[in-house]
This record gives sequence, structure tokens and C-alpha cells, in this order.
Amino acid sequence: MSDEQCSNCSDKTEGCSPDSCGVSVLPQNDVNDIKHVIAVMSGKGGVGKSAVSALVAVNLARKGYRVGVLDADITGPSIPKMFGLTERPVNKGQYLLPVKTSTDIAVMSLNLLLEREDQPVLWRGPIIAGAVKQFWTDVAWGRLDYLVVDMPPGTGDVPLTVMQSLPLDGVIIVTSPQDLANMVVKKAVNMVQQMEVSLIGMVENMSYLRCPDCGREIKIFGDSHADQLTAAGLPLLEKLPLDPELAQLCDAGQIEKYKAELFGNLDELIAKLPARKVG
Repeated sequence: MSDEQCSNCSDKTEGCSPDSCGVSVLPQNDVNDIKHVIAVMSGKGGVGKSAVSALVAVNLARKGYRVGVLDADITGPSIPKMFGLTERPVNKGQYLLPVKTSTDIAVMSLNLLLEREDQPVLWRGPIIAGAVKQFWTDVAWGRLDYLVVDMPPGTGDVPLTVMQSLPLDGVIIVTSPQDLANMVVKKAVNMVQQMEVSLIGMVENMSYLRCPDCGREIKIFGDSHADQLTAAGLPLLEKLPLDPELAQLCDAGQIEKYKAELFGNLDELIAKLPARKVG
């Protein structure tokens, strides 16, 4: 990690340096037992990162795992909407209980704490990063096999905080076919590598639209550039189409009804990841 990155870090601690920054992982609280933490990230907004986060959670839950979603996109949260959640979290002792979806996925999002879902969050970066930490330390997630962290786009305060403070097993990168998106996503890949976090793989979203009449794949956003990243050693997990059914289910808060079986060997890939060095 560079000196410039450390100078921009919102989580300065005594003795922080380029060699030590990024390893001050927060411990789990005394009511949590979370086996794996994975983040879903993109360098660019608008590529469907939150939908991918939700689909990862849904498909892991279908395999029988206990799953939670930490919505770290504080200023642009969409996870509650996709799952149809409106219930406010309640306190249990000193901790906040996540809200459960219809298939028992635990969710915590700032939008669940606001008076109105369209209420803006007018916070600066360090406060937003602090809220993400509290979603780790102050929430009673309980026993989970996987906690999926839906990150905001870019490489700013929140992604940096998540990679520094949470015991990430690895990161899934989301992109789309446009060369512009591919260029920006490389920044996210480079950030993950600099923070010495494992890259699980890449999802190319909106890869094509399947014609409902003839079945032909229509490349709305042009030819795929995923091969450029796979050639650099980043595995391709899925190529997801533009699917009107998925869009409708997300709008209706029923993403758990999406029938596509995705990310079939994700649990196996995560199990093979090297342990992260945190000291």
C-alpha cells in the first residue's frame, strides 16, 4: 500500500504505516459466529453489483447455508428493496438484530433504520465508514456460514474500511461488457491486490439479452471484455444476462423467487482460498 493511500485513509490509528495498514481486523462480538465473509465490489456504479450480492446470498441459502447480507452501500442502499424488507431492526440487549427475509437471510442496511426509504444520508466519508464498522461490531448476526458485504462502487472510504476492518475471505468483482467499465474495474482489482485480499472471481453482468422469439444472444453493450481479466488470472464466475424477469422481481422485492441456479461452486472456491495474513 502506498504512502499516498495511507495519507488519504479515514481510519488512521497510532503507528499506522504502509506496512501495517490494512491488518487491524476487528474481532467478532460475543454473540456472533461467522465462518466466512465475502465482499462484492465494482469499480463503477450501475453494473448491478447489489443484484449480484443478493443473488450470491440467495443461491448460497438455497444450498442450505446460513447467510447474511451487510449492506455497506450506505448512501445508495438497495438490498432491502430487492428483498421486500420494510421492518425496522430491533435491539436485543446491546446489539441490533438484523431483519430476516422470507428465506431466512439476515439483512442489515441503513435504509431499514431511516424514517423513509427515500431519505438521503448526508454524511461524510469517515462517518459512513464508521457506520459500516458498527454493522459488524454492533449487530447480532448470530451463527452464519457466509456474510455477504455489498460494497458501494469505487475505491473510497468504505471499500478501504471493509478491507482493513473485516476478516474478508475474498472479493467478488462485478463488471459489465463495456470497455469503459472494464477499465474502471481494473482499479478495483488493483485495490484488492494491494490490500492483500484474495480475489474469488469476476461476474460479468448484463452480458447479453436473450431474444424471447429466436433465443439469439443480443449483445446490447457490445462484445465481452471479460477475457482480458480472466487472462490475468481472475476466474469468471458467471456471465449474467439482462433478464427482464430479474428486474421485475427486484422491483417487487421478490428476488428470492428468481429461479436461476447460479454460483454453483462458489462455496468450494471460498474454501480453497488462502488464509489472510492479519498480523
